[in-house]
Amino acid sequence: MSAFSVRDAPFGQLCRLVFGPKVFLYPDEKEGFQYQAPEETPVETPTPQANSSSGDTDADVEKAEPESSPGQSKPGYQTVGWYSETDPENPQTWSLAKKIVTFFQICLLTFSVYCGSAIITPAQPTFVEVFGVSTQKSSLALSMYVLGYGVGPLFFSPLSEIPAVGRNVPYFVSFTLFIVITAVTSRVSNFAGLIVLRFIQGLLGGPVLATGGASAGDILSFPKLPYGLAFWGCATLAGPALGPLLSGFSVPLSSWRWSMYELLILCGFTWILLFFFLPETNADFILLNRAKRLRKLTGNENLRSDSEIKQGSIHFLSLLGVYLTTPFLVTLKDPSVAFINVYTGLIYGIFYSYFESFPIVYTQIHGFSLGIMGTIFLCVVVACFFGAGTYLALVKFHYEPYVYQHGIGSPEHRLLPAVFAALIAPCGILIFAWTSREWINWVVPTIGIVLYMSCVFVVGELTRREDFRVLRPF
Repeated sequence: MSAFSVRDAPFGQLCRLVFGPKVFLYPDEKEGFQYQAPEETPVETPTPQANSSSGDTDADVEKAEPESSPGQSKPGYQTVGWYSETDPENPQTWSLAKKIVTFFQICLLTFSVYCGSAIITPAQPTFVEVFGVSTQKSSLALSMYVLGYGVGPLFFSPLSEIPAVGRNVPYFVSFTLFIVITAVTSRVSNFAGLIVLRFIQGLLGGPVLATGGASAGDILSFPKLPYGLAFWGCATLAGPALGPLLSGFSVPLSSWRWSMYELLILCGFTWILLFFFLPETNADFILLNRAKRLRKLTGNENLRSDSEIKQGSIHFLSLLGVYLTTPFLVTLKDPSVAFINVYTGLIYGIFYSYFESFPIVYTQIHGFSLGIMGTIFLCVVVACFFGAGTYLALVKFHYEPYVYQHGIGSPEHRLLPAVFAALIAPCGILIFAWTSREWINWVVPTIGIVLYMSCVFVVGELTRREDFRVLRPF
């Protein structure tokens, strides 16, 4: 099996849309293919309901399914599934090379969008002179982007869970529009327009920031999912950290627009890679399209994918409403999820405050240039290595043996290391704030940054995995 799947990438699907099923054939479209239809099974017509119980136990949540009520009986359908346990179309059975190539692209996309948040920070001092705004107002260039990618996933990311939509459509459409808006932002001539466009940038870049973990779950088994999420977590922190380094040397030599030009170069490369090589990973989407092809091949209209059987009689707008409201309902009805989300927002908010405090500490106090100051953000990458090492050691030597012996366990047990990391994190903030003095070497506050960000990584990974576990049944 090739690690690069052009047929299932946007390019291959676009070619099939234009030229029909004459190019990039699926196995069931090739001459000589014979399909063995399964036996018919009676089904019920479901109605969309979000799980309304707020007092489910952990075991209940693990077994939860979206509730359905019996409806009008329908003729028996024949469920289209995987052809075998090693079906090459099943993302869970892809070769290791294909999984690595696919997930690398998701991480690169995540890195590119996250990089767009902080890449403009070296340009903020120039806004005072170019646009005639205060230093405080210039910080809106960062904060509005962050606000945008906080809001965007609430509306765009749930679309990727709809079987008829899949992952690639939200990824590629939103990222294409993101690049267009970035190009427009690079040529804006007033501060108000810049701020509005920065918000739209974040809004359009948001889907991958919330859906990347779901893509990891598509191709990795649940016990191995933490390893994938750890690498994806590195991309989420390395993106903002390396952004100032990328533009820190070009902006002082040219203009603030170069921060957007460099983002365009990075995103353009990523777009090309995704266009030709990013396959669809949503199993429901893959099986739904397989069922369509088999109905055309056999003329048997009773062939349906599992998602079609469950949702076949539900109006698309009703289905859309369920997927869009479920994240809100889970957050509102489960206090633990609400707390995790609020606390995650707090620690990431503190992280982004460093982009405002670093110029004060390292430029004004220690006399660094903008370019050299950008290298300080490499300490965040170092922190990712420390945090990832700690987290993966916990997974390998504690969680995996525990799961094999006792089962998945309670949330309190799984999140216990996050409690210790949350207690240590303020120590890093204190070290950074207390030692940011002229007579103290710049290395000392930097150590505080490494300590804090290492704890943020551990807390972020543990809470992200818990959110994924809670939302998975929905």
